[in-house]
Amino acid sequence: MKLLLTLILISSSFYSCNQNKNEHLDFHKQHQTKSETYYTCSMHPQIKEKGPGKCPICGMNLSKIEIEKEVKKTDIKRSEKEDSLYYCEANPEITSLAPGVCPIDGTQLIKKNKSLEVVAKVKLRKSQVRHFKADIFPVTSMKMQKKILLLGTLLKSEEHESSITARVPGRVEKVLIESTGQFIKKGDPVLKLYGPKLLTGAEEYLLARKNYFNDKSNNVFKELYEQSIERLTLWGVHQKQLDSWAKNNKIPREIIIYSPVTGIVEEKNAVEGKYFKEGQSFFKLVDLSKTWVEMDVYEHDSALVKIGEPVELKFSAYPGETWSGVIDFINPVLDPKTRTLKVRTTLDNSNGKLRPGMVGEATLIVKLPSTPLVVPRTAIIDTGKRKVIWLDTGNHTYTAKKIVTGFESEGYVEVKHGLKENDLVVIEGNFLLDAQAQLTGGYEDPTGETL
Repeated sequence: MKLLLTLILISSSFYSCNQNKNEHLDFHKQHQTKSETYYTCSMHPQIKEKGPGKCPICGMNLSKIEIEKEVKKTDIKRSEKEDSLYYCEANPEITSLAPGVCPIDGTQLIKKNKSLEVVAKVKLRKSQVRHFKADIFPVTSMKMQKKILLLGTLLKSEEHESSITARVPGRVEKVLIESTGQFIKKGDPVLKLYGPKLLTGAEEYLLARKNYFNDKSNNVFKELYEQSIERLTLWGVHQKQLDSWAKNNKIPREIIIYSPVTGIVEEKNAVEGKYFKEGQSFFKLVDLSKTWVEMDVYEHDSALVKIGEPVELKFSAYPGETWSGVIDFINPVLDPKTRTLKVRTTLDNSNGKLRPGMVGEATLIVKLPSTPLVVPRTAIIDTGKRKVIWLDTGNHTYTAKKIVTGFESEGYVEVKHGLKENDLVVIEGNFLLDAQAQLTGGYEDPTGETL
């Protein structure tokens, strides 16, 4: 019996020791560090030799390269797990293992893009650490605003164009406007008109007035008198003319027509002796007290421009002076030739200093509505195919990661995907890390192709 108990204890002890040994071996398998050493040419990094020597292309001495690669099975599993994650587009920190909706804004969750993985890793040797000092920036969120510089052209405001038209048929006897470009105010005389219909209406006015003042108690006389005044007023006759006719009890053969608007004469159609029908234009005027400034916004900034955004303008004719306005019109169609979007603002020009045709420099200040994650522009290496940043992961190890960026403003770039808040990004020294990664084999994309 004692012999049997002894054998059981020895077997149990052996099994426990063997299990601990296996767990210890598994732990080391999960945390293996491989060291790779080879020799390469700094001018021709494609040359890799096992021992020292000279470059077969240029004859330079080969440099020794040591790479430490740490392989963790847990990291592989975590990466595979992250590939199946779903995230909220507006709040990337919210993730889920299954598809669904974001609990904050109710939008559909998006599956994680596999391209947003680590594409390179560099571990510095002790000799390199002494000569390399990286400048680190913690990823943070901030309000962003962008200044968009534009060129603007002054135009006549179509809202302030007007015309002096013939309200009653007649022949122009005399033109009182000398030439186009002349400024006229509301109430200024513009021409003398002979019109039988107008003269008949004036005679009817004198007769109706006389009958009314002789018998004011007669409602018929009163109504005819008021109708005659209303008719002549609609034809452009002023009250002072009516008073003069009543005082002299006489109608002049040529009746003066006054301007109903203020502006600059742009077209002069009235000519002495010319007959005008009702509705035909004597003069075309434009009021320059309000002017338009039309600006071209490039396509990549077109989504930022909104109605009501403030804009400041400067014109070379008036150095040191600034005009302020707001965007009051955005063309819904992009110009297919210039790939620009027409936007417009209206400026006050009551002093008459601004003239159509002038070109001004405009500054449009746009505030982004959200508070995105940002990194300095210097942290991003843009290869044309992708944008890469380097992260400080500790223990002299740096990791390159692909990111998706948004708008750029004042030296900072919005990060849509690929980073989280407080990630340590290299902003000075990232190009040295990039060169080191290229020298030791290049970047690896998720498909295994070197980029």
